[in-house]
Amino acid sequence: MADNVAGEHEHKHENEHESTFVESVKEKIAETFHKDDSDSDNQVKKEKKSSSSPVEEVKEKIYRMFGRERPVHKVLGGGKAADIFLWKNKKVSAGVLGFATLIWVFFELVEYHLLTLVCHTLILVLAGLFLWSNAASFINKSAPRFPEVALPEDIVLAVASAFRTEINQALAILRNVASGKDLKKFLAVIAGLWALSILGSCWNFLTLIYTIFVLLHTVPYLYDRYEDKVDAFAEKAEAEIKKQYAVFNVKVLSKIPVGALKHKFA
Repeated sequence: MADNVAGEHEHKHENEHESTFVESVKEKIAETFHKDDSDSDNQVKKEKKSSSSPVEEVKEKIYRMFGRERPVHKVLGGGKAADIFLWKNKKVSAGVLGFATLIWVFFELVEYHLLTLVCHTLILVLAGLFLWSNAASFINKSAPRFPEVALPEDIVLAVASAFRTEINQALAILRNVASGKDLKKFLAVIAGLWALSILGSCWNFLTLIYTIFVLLHTVPYLYDRYEDKVDAFAEKAEAEIKKQYAVFNVKVLSKIPVGALKHKFA
């Protein structure tokens, strides 16, 4: 009887020893596979990092004017207007610029007036169409069919809505500037208006609009072509401007009692 009990005890002890041995083997196998997986994952991450990090680091180090992240074409709207300003289609861009130049020559060099030009143009168009309609009956041809010209309501409403949005944004900016909460923005707006007034005294409105139109046809194109060189120069210029502004801030702006103005307008 004692022998049977001892045998059963030894058998249980052997079974427990085998189960612990099997569990330890399973744990070792699981740890090995987990280690292999983690090593492979780490290796894949290292390979991705080594393959992509130089490009990403170069992209991070590249300076763009005004913090620009999108291409110049997207900044200009990405539509037909951007294609014209960047000379994607040289014939269309040259035609638009030539037409604007012709208008400027008429009004500035020839000193044509807008109302006179419109009336003379309508006289020529109406006279030509009238003669064409009457001449058709003499040469036994059918009279020309003139298309009905009308402005679509949706286009007019879209243009009016766009103007309304821009005007409201401008009024909101002016209100924010006049509230006295941001001295930097106030000085920037005053400087911009002062520069615009100087330009207005040098040129009339049409010449100023034409100059801006010509700049839109030249500056974005040249910047898009020599982007890296311009950005490198702009980075140095911005660093110098920040340095000079820091000196101006310490000597002048920091001594202005802005707190009193904020309390007054609050």
